[in-house]
Amino acid sequence: MVRKMIFLFLMACAMLSFTSNDKPLKIALLKYNGGGDWYANPTSLPNLAKYCNQNQGMNIETDIPTVEVGSPELFNYPFVHMTGHGNVVFNDQELENLRTYLSGGGFLHADDNYGMDPYIRPQLEKIFPGSKLVELPFSHPIFHQKFDFPNGLPKIHEHDGKAPQAFGLFHEGRLVALYTYETDLGDGWEDQDVHKDPNETREKALKMGANILRYVFSN
Repeated sequence: MVRKMIFLFLMACAMLSFTSNDKPLKIALLKYNGGGDWYANPTSLPNLAKYCNQNQGMNIETDIPTVEVGSPELFNYPFVHMTGHGNVVFNDQELENLRTYLSGGGFLHADDNYGMDPYIRPQLEKIFPGSKLVELPFSHPIFHQKFDFPNGLPKIHEHDGKAPQAFGLFHEGRLVALYTYETDLGDGWEDQDVHKDPNETREKALKMGANILRYVFSN
């Protein structure tokens, strides 16, 4: 309970930072167990932070740290992002830590980098027993922040050629986790020479990422 109260205070400070442009907002990359490459896309979050700062007047720290799922350091970051191509496993202690983090105001974004899907879904649904991932409608505010995405997530990489989908995990009526599937936003945030995506494609990915961060820090 003490940790949760401290985190609520930190979240309040983050909201003030968002509006006052005073102290930098902090985001982090989530390190998880199970064998999946949590370290994929090393340039994505720094690039996204720079894009938000330059195009939305936000003040996000561009030196992005790594935080482990079960670490108390998780509570220093109102927003954490995870990605990868393979297995994801949260043990009981990690689930409890995530549960406290999310119920206290934190936000988790999981982006399937192709291959994560069958592993991440059941792990996310274990955080709050009985909760299920729900597909977000195109009308959800996360698609209509500064940048408008009337058809939901942009398609960045083809993979299986399926339509991109955004799934949400809700707790007490609040969106606490976002899972993006068949879009590969993180690849679009990477340096251009990594995947050689067209500038238009990268711009769509960065705009959607900016929407996610703006939604999190303004709600």
